[in-house]
Amino acid sequence: MNKNVKIIVIIAVIIVIIFAAIAGTGIYLVIKNENGIVKIGNNLIPKGKKDDWVYDAKHKSSTDVFNKISGFSSNYASNNSVMLTESEMPDMMSVSSKSSSESTLGYSVGGSKNIENFRKNIENGYFPISTDITYNGLFYDYYFNTGKTKESTELFSPSYSLAISKDPISQKNEYYMTVGLNSNIKESDFKRKKQNIMIVLDISGSMGSSLKSYYYDGNEEKDTEEKEIKSKMKLANEAVNLMIDELKEDDRFGIVLFDDNSYLAKPINLVKDTDIDKIKNHVLEIKEDGGTNFEAGYTKATECFNKELLNDEEYDNRIIVITDAMPNLGKTNKSELSKYVRDNAEKNIYTTFIGVGVDFNTEVIEDLSDVKGANYYSISSSKQFKKVLSEDFDYMVTPLVFDLNLNFKSDSYEIAEVYGTDSKDKTNGNIIHVNTLFPSSTDSESGSKGGVILLKLKKKENQSDGIINLDVSYKDTSEKKYTNSEKIQFTNDDEFYANTGIRKSIVLVRYANCLKNWILYERKEDREIKEKFIINEQTGITDCIYTKNEIYRILGENERVSTKLTVGNEYKEIFRKIKSYIEKEKDAVNDDTLKQEVEILNKLINK
Repeated sequence: MNKNVKIIVIIAVIIVIIFAAIAGTGIYLVIKNENGIVKIGNNLIPKGKKDDWVYDAKHKSSTDVFNKISGFSSNYASNNSVMLTESEMPDMMSVSSKSSSESTLGYSVGGSKNIENFRKNIENGYFPISTDITYNGLFYDYYFNTGKTKESTELFSPSYSLAISKDPISQKNEYYMTVGLNSNIKESDFKRKKQNIMIVLDISGSMGSSLKSYYYDGNEEKDTEEKEIKSKMKLANEAVNLMIDELKEDDRFGIVLFDDNSYLAKPINLVKDTDIDKIKNHVLEIKEDGGTNFEAGYTKATECFNKELLNDEEYDNRIIVITDAMPNLGKTNKSELSKYVRDNAEKNIYTTFIGVGVDFNTEVIEDLSDVKGANYYSISSSKQFKKVLSEDFDYMVTPLVFDLNLNFKSDSYEIAEVYGTDSKDKTNGNIIHVNTLFPSSTDSESGSKGGVILLKLKKKENQSDGIINLDVSYKDTSEKKYTNSEKIQFTNDDEFYANTGIRKSIVLVRYANCLKNWILYERKEDREIKEKFIINEQTGITDCIYTKNEIYRILGENERVSTKLTVGNEYKEIFRKIKSYIEKEKDAVNDDTLKQEVEILNKLINK
């Protein structure tokens, strides 16, 4: 055998070895050219699913299998050369149906989707903060008659209801209007799009504390009973697996972990090509340690969405962050962090936050979720994890209506307050803006879950006919714009409610305002400033108005510590009146769910 033949044989053997190694990973190389995608090594792909977990906890690193072999990343290496499993070629189609019921879905706004953190802090004897209780989060705990009187073929068809209601403290008449959030989508027809999901899991040291304790108090180890309770980390790991169980064969998902740094734990790949049982076992082995560099984790997850993913119109893209929201490394300023979330939304990468534990910092996440397509849930129990990440998963990842604007015109009334939107910039003159509407469940007797926005109106001095003209515009997921208009009118000045939906929403807003004012009243030391948060017969139940600096002085920038629950005599008396009011209204609207608010007030009164 001459020298040239030997060289050729050696090269051939090396090529065979390389491709054999590639075949063992279940990956083949794809080269893109002007004619499209050309596959190399297609016949070397073995059948079956793969364990693509790459996180090494011992050395705090993530190393892609293919990277070890050839220096390429298995997570879509570049715009010209990408690594794909065979089934990741763009030829798949899958949908998931929510229900066989013939009832029509409703809508709820994005942003906060519950007030579990508020409820659990009260239950465990801790003082909540004012951002723990949000109007849209509270509304999502209830079903509402939206005032819908006719069917519509439009994706979003608002309905409007009016009420004149006496403030239970001042006895003065107040004027209200609800915007009912109705869809034309039957539950049996609802199909979410296929998903590209990156799960971002906080593995910082604070995740090692229990759901019922405050990590930054530094005293969770003193409570021996707490040791019997699962840590936030263990429950978060279980929650990730609940979420994985909700994914369909043609969904893609990946996982990023973060503490002081960020780590790619699992590249984004199709569910049907993934050994799910092995991935779930890896997830359960994750342990907490280190600081909280939210920026690093979120940035790494964002980098996993390349052009091939973002240009695939069959898929929606979402980052789901599970955290106790106490960033202390990297960028910690909320405006800077929210810029990442906003920039992603512009690229159609939407964000969900799952806040874990009683010390979950809602003040941080409220800012981050004031973005198109974003929502957040606070979780303080295994039951809540199951509810959010299993039963409500399809609704959680499916925004359907964007950039909803309501133009309110009237010679008789103007908008005083707006309750229940996902936008901080609630009003711009008389234009109400809502970033996002998500689908929500309906009940034939109770109405739509979270299905209203409430407006408090102010009567003008020289009012004329009481007519209100309403013009609505919104966009669907393809950016197509729609409009509709309607006219409504107040016909008298006596107390009345158009339906139980508007009556219930007024009760809940008054309840929330009392609690928000109480929180700041009790936690402020300056007597003169405290007085602006008191409720009396002259003021009635006023909105809680505070500055961010007031929150920072009480809470601190990011890391939340506990404060023992206290209730002064002034607010105990107010709470007795509000409790009596809610009990009466509970019967009027025929909703026993309001008992949970009565129980909260009983605890505060007896404190």
